Amino acid sequence: MIGALLSHGQLLQSKFMLRNVFTIVVLFIAVSAKAGGIDRLREFVDGAKTLRAQFNQTVLDRAGKVTSESTGTMQFSRPGKFRWEYTKPFPQLIVGDGKKLWIWDSDLEQVTVKKLSESLGSSPAALLAGNNEIERSFTLIDGGNKDGIDWLNAQPKDKDTTFESIRMGFGEAGLQSMELVDSFGQKTIIRFAKVEKNPKLAAELFKFIPPKGADVVGD
Repeated sequence: MIGALLSHGQLLQSKFMLRNVFTIVVLFIAVSAKAGGIDRLREFVDGAKTLRAQFNQTVLDRAGKVTSESTGTMQFSRPGKFRWEYTKPFPQLIVGDGKKLWIWDSDLEQVTVKKLSESLGSSPAALLAGNNEIERSFTLIDGGNKDGIDWLNAQPKDKDTTFESIRMGFGEAGLQSMELVDSFGQKTIIRFAKVEKNPKLAAELFKFIPPKGADVVGD
């Protein structure tokens, strides 16, 4: 149905956006203490060694028009291991195994592989699945409380990063949303649900072997 509504070019553009936003992803979870956004983030990083959650992702253009919506699941094991899986509107799998980042596009039968150290850096993933040295890569600013949500603004110190600004919102149940603005003025909003803090995750979740016959691009 989606393929019938979108041109081939639009479909590829949507997939590219999902890949860019992968780094977003890898985060969440319950931090119950009442504190400002910065303290809530630090507690999240210190307390969530593993995490599993569902997500809903919406991308808006510079004018605020919705350009794509997607859903899926994510899991991470700190530091540097994560599995971000899109299920709708089309499948895509992103796996960080601690050394490399793998992106599997089943529609194109293509695997893109990169060094993980080059893919994290000052990205949203570094806030979530990276190490605990957050303030080496980000300038953290307390965003205040609005409607019961403690907000944090994280400005990447690396000027070459894809994202210009990142906001994280913590409610009573913990980290529940992220908002990211990229260099093109696009905003990505991610909402999390059914978050499980420190679940036992199988090591196989963070391993990826390219399917037989797939086109492998990258390192």
